[in-house]
Amino acid sequence: MGTADSKLNFRKAVIQLTTKTQPVEATDDAFWDQFWADSATSVQDVFALVPAAEIRAVREESPSNLATLCYKAVEKLVQGSESGCHSEKEKQIVLNCCRLLTRVLPYIFEDPDWRGFFWSTVPGAGQEGGEEDENARPLAESLLLAIADLLFCPDFTVQSHRKSAVDSAEDIHSLDSCEYIWEAGVGFAHSPQPNYTHDLNRTELLKLLLTCFSEAMYLPPAPDSNSANPWVQFFCSTENRHALPLFTSLLNIVCAYDPVGYGIPYNHWLFSDYREPLVEEAAQVLIVTLDYDSATSASPTIDGTTTGTAMDDSDPPGPENLFVNYLSRIHREEDFQFILKGVARLLSNPLLQTYLPNSAKKIQFHQELLVLFWKLCDFNKKFLFFVLKSSDVLDILVPILFFLNDARADQSRVGLMHIGVFILLLLSGERNFGVRLNKPYSVRVPMDIPVFTGTHADLLIVVFHKIITSGHQRLQPLFDCLLTIIVNVSPYLKSLSMVAANKLLHLLEAFSTTWFLFSAVQNHHLVFFLLEVFNNIIQYQFDGNSNLVYAIIRKRSVFHQLANLPTDVPSIHKALQRRRRNPETLSRTNSQEGVSMEGSCPAAPAEPGTLKTSLVATPGIDKLTEKSQVSEDGTMKSLEPESGRSPAESSSPARTSEREEPGQACREQQQSPTASTGGQWNPTPDWVLSWKSKLPLQTIMRLLQVLVPQVEKICIDKGLTDESEILKFLQHGTLVGLLPVPHPILIRKYQANSGTAMWFRTYMWGVIYLRNVDPPVWYDTDVKLFEIQRV
Repeated sequence: MGTADSKLNFRKAVIQLTTKTQPVEATDDAFWDQFWADSATSVQDVFALVPAAEIRAVREESPSNLATLCYKAVEKLVQGSESGCHSEKEKQIVLNCCRLLTRVLPYIFEDPDWRGFFWSTVPGAGQEGGEEDENARPLAESLLLAIADLLFCPDFTVQSHRKSAVDSAEDIHSLDSCEYIWEAGVGFAHSPQPNYTHDLNRTELLKLLLTCFSEAMYLPPAPDSNSANPWVQFFCSTENRHALPLFTSLLNIVCAYDPVGYGIPYNHWLFSDYREPLVEEAAQVLIVTLDYDSATSASPTIDGTTTGTAMDDSDPPGPENLFVNYLSRIHREEDFQFILKGVARLLSNPLLQTYLPNSAKKIQFHQELLVLFWKLCDFNKKFLFFVLKSSDVLDILVPILFFLNDARADQSRVGLMHIGVFILLLLSGERNFGVRLNKPYSVRVPMDIPVFTGTHADLLIVVFHKIITSGHQRLQPLFDCLLTIIVNVSPYLKSLSMVAANKLLHLLEAFSTTWFLFSAVQNHHLVFFLLEVFNNIIQYQFDGNSNLVYAIIRKRSVFHQLANLPTDVPSIHKALQRRRRNPETLSRTNSQEGVSMEGSCPAAPAEPGTLKTSLVATPGIDKLTEKSQVSEDGTMKSLEPESGRSPAESSSPARTSEREEPGQACREQQQSPTASTGGQWNPTPDWVLSWKSKLPLQTIMRLLQVLVPQVEKICIDKGLTDESEILKFLQHGTLVGLLPVPHPILIRKYQANSGTAMWFRTYMWGVIYLRNVDPPVWYDTDVKLFEIQRV
């Protein structure tokens, strides 16, 4: 009965607020206390009892009342943070104010006229304590500092260190919050006793903090990504005395979380996991605080030793954002191990296979984890090298390949496809990643791909082939990235399986058809990438790659057709006519699909009506990467942009990126001599010749010239029809002294740029928008950073 009464009273207060035409005085405590003095309104109740239409009505018709409501709620939070929330009533008031502000803030952000409200001081706010108005803090700063204090409030969000009830209450202002870090891990060895109530209170405060940061959602994507989020900027500055313990608390809470626990089947159906909502909220707050453009401000390099404190103090001062600064200065191997194991464990969780269906808990926040892993690698190069130093990197690779394969047919998960590919592109720029891929793949994660026996490199190639041949249309801009990753690792691949070798040859076959080569200005790049893969393997890893050599010999006609590609107008015209008759993007014939893995489900498209958020365009591969040449001693030397351009890239305009309209691509092409005046792509003989003459076919043609006669002779002499005998011959063959001089290894390393920084921002906030449905914090508000679309 009491609960129903309190909801009724709260609803009455909301109605009073929306119907009052006259301003209510800030001193009218009897009126304002109705909103937070009651103890029975959950966050779901607040969202149900304060409808969006009424918040907007107050904003338009009684703006001073909405302003007072926000000011009074912040004032209560500040009072709670100063008093230490010792009584149950104080704690309840703080939580109710949290919920109310979480509900109201998005409607303040969506109106440009209100955007400065929280950054102004409230008239008379500072006078009670005798301060002058000019010394009063903006409301936003007071709110953020109160949240930070409350996140380390003994007996509310952290365990009290008092020995007994007789001890004096801990003074929240003299409290050293570094002793109250929420979980053991980076920079903290003690694991506090889990406390259900503390976790719930932290979650509510973090949700409010995330809502404060979400002002970024209500600004359109800016071409210059430098526009810092003022809420994040202040919270991660030296003004926040809890910045370090809060950063480590968030990181440790995420990385220490084990959703499976003791592995008792169905335990997640029997007991509610109060830690998971906190971990999700912590991951989201963490990635938002780390939204910092490293392309415009270089993060400090790490050269400290692996002893001493968790943060390396020997480096030059880093970014002003303390969270980025702390992240970039973690340097102890045990900390790296803790982070990597934690992220790998959580990413692998959705892949868990059990004999009892649905018996193991599966997490849903893998996209936030991928963003966090990206930030770790981007801001802390020591961490990146640690990841690549051991085969633990494969514990990150396999889940990413699983997500890529699973999402390839689902248009609502294009963002997930992109971030997975971006991470692999970043890793592939380092030699160690290619070397690690030679480890045999024995973990049989059920994936909708052909069964094979081989290495992690085979797995990567087979999954990429599946994405290219059976993904949806919007993934085509990623083809360049996928093939760049294979090019980067190819000089280190010791032994491809027959399945992977056939997949590579099938891609070449599909990409080198005349209709595909002539139907878009950049399609020939894909052929250049694949030829580079074959050349790298032949020149640097010939001995163990008899399967690939055999596949090349079997498909030699593809290379001869490329060498004899027609360049006359009638042939070009005929190829394009074939394109119009058969609009299928890529042929799946001859790809020898084979049987899919046991227990796997086909990649499914999105359910009709699924919500998705739009993404800004990603830069083309030439903007995403810079070229480095590998020297004989293994070191990399960055190349000048021009000298590093491949023949493919120097012979045609830049690749169009994902969100560009077809008309935009046509406009680019109109300016090139290869396009007709109508804007329709119209290849000319000169254009075809400009890149055909640069096709790197010499090494492969020499290999075919030497080996084909030998293989044919053996087959005739011995009457061989069995593949295994031919493979045995090729295994013992050699091309030493017969091939052209090995070309230098060229690696395309990911380089930070403002285009990807903006992409990450829109992707990250899109994920946060869609994942926060209970309560639906931003649903149905006028966001500007992205569009909400239905599949």
